[in-house]
Amino acid sequence: MNATVNNCTPDGFNLPGSAPIDSGVGEMDTALRDRRVVITGASEGIGAGISRCFAAEGARLALCARRPQPLQALADELGTAVDVRLVAADMTDAGDVQRFAGEVDAAFGGVDVLVNAVGGADRLAGFDELSDDDWLASYELNLLSAVRVTRAFLPLLRRAGGGRIINIASESGLQPDPFMPHYNAAKAALINFSKSLSKALAGEGILVNCVSPAMTRNAQVEAMIAARARDRQVTPVQAQRELLAEFRPNIVLGRPGEPHEVGAAVVFLASAPASFVTGANLRVDGGSVASI
Repeated sequence: MNATVNNCTPDGFNLPGSAPIDSGVGEMDTALRDRRVVITGASEGIGAGISRCFAAEGARLALCARRPQPLQALADELGTAVDVRLVAADMTDAGDVQRFAGEVDAAFGGVDVLVNAVGGADRLAGFDELSDDDWLASYELNLLSAVRVTRAFLPLLRRAGGGRIINIASESGLQPDPFMPHYNAAKAALINFSKSLSKALAGEGILVNCVSPAMTRNAQVEAMIAARARDRQVTPVQAQRELLAEFRPNIVLGRPGEPHEVGAAVVFLASAPASFVTGANLRVDGGSVASI
């Protein structure tokens, strides 16, 4: 990947005081230049990090999110050297999904990579506080959005003769929290769906994988850190440490992930060197999930 474009590659790869690492094999050729990549939930957080990483590879991007302003801000950041098409649409709305697929087909004439990055927890609550509507909304956002988008774009992937589908799940789908059971269950269902789809589509040359991040830095996480620092009159560093100790004590690296670290994993799964990887769930979790 090109380290000079949009800060996609992680900082601090070399140990302090060490010489740069030379693998002797040169830079990995992802073969993603000019590939047509669709990313939902693309405007902020993990979705934006994924978008930046594909832009660094020279891919052509079709980016979707509900709000047009953050989408446009990301496109402005990526610059005119990147072929970007923006579509403001809600992936929990079946009509919007079909409109998005139609606009992408008209613009690009097909798709090579689909990244379902839409998701999240609209309500942070325990089981006793959650209504049926809360459960249904979580499944709509975290599972059925990916189902509908995949259904809409599958004919375009087939027309291309194969491709990649990458779904963004969560460590919570493997290592559930005692809170947010609706989110945990929906992400577990997304991982299961991805595995099932990988078996169904392998014969058509369509590889399906998941990436499951742990807590990753985004606007919501930053707001939680800032609020804790303010309320407890501690530094942001101390507030982050306390937040992790309370909500993600198993992240052995001791920090939240960064969006570009998730993006790098997604790019790998979409790349030519990952041509024998399907049905996998790649955990980008700082060592949080305890099982093997």
